Amino acid sequence: MPASEQRIAVLGAGTMGHGIALALAQSGYAVCLHDSSEAALRKGLDQIDRILKEGVERGKVSPADAESARGRLTSSRICSQAVAEAFLVIEAIVEKLEAKQELFRAVESLTPRGALLASNTSSLPIGRIAAALIDPGRLIGLHFFNPVHAMKLVEVVVHERTRDEVKSQALEVVARLGKEAIVVRDSPGFASSRLGVVLGLEAMRMLEQDVASAADIDKAMELGYKHPIGPLKLTDLVGLDVRLAIAEALHQALRGEQYRPPEILRRKVAAGELGKKSGRGFYEWPQT
Repeated sequence: MPASEQRIAVLGAGTMGHGIALALAQSGYAVCLHDSSEAALRKGLDQIDRILKEGVERGKVSPADAESARGRLTSSRICSQAVAEAFLVIEAIVEKLEAKQELFRAVESLTPRGALLASNTSSLPIGRIAAALIDPGRLIGLHFFNPVHAMKLVEVVVHERTRDEVKSQALEVVARLGKEAIVVRDSPGFASSRLGVVLGLEAMRMLEQDVASAADIDKAMELGYKHPIGPLKLTDLVGLDVRLAIAEALHQALRGEQYRPPEILRRKVAAGELGKKSGRGFYEWPQT
């Protein structure tokens, strides 16, 4: 079946949700972006329009391709409407186990039989999310990276009861997106978060200890280790609140002191300094 005849629902219109929806639409899928909040849905669609416009202006996307991608993307505040004809549902909501379990419980009865269910969680155990389902074998992890339209990696996370055909179909979707997949066994933090969070938290501790400025700590990794972006700027893009939630989950699961969130992170989140989305994190971000 051509991609244009395959429907995918993305639940959650935040940073990751709208990014995933755009990448799917650009790859030919018919996509419905869902969020229960009208404001969040509107903001997500506005961000998609901005990314497409910038892509055209930079010559990375043709006007015709941008228009086609946008034409394949619809939105709905009604979950049942969004998932009704989807062969794949991707969840990208708040990083809380109970919220994800509750959502998938509802979605399971609303989707066509055989539809794949996927979570974009970056740290929560896929098996524990799947435990809320009548058929846990249809759930898999699809962990995308921010910004989705530019990042090539997708972690495909399989738990003990994920069926082989579900994994195969998920890998096909990743390949059609033009991204690289790694298959990871369900374990705390998977591969990327477990490594990446340690680097980010240590950079924050260095900033707390006045070892160097945020810009120079980032430059050390960019120029010294060829990272495309430093750990503090990356934290600003991901969201300090998201990083805090991941760190807390990993610290609880693995008990290593390297995962304990530093006070600077807790203070900034409490003050509403969440990174790019709030205009301030470890850097200042002009709001558009």
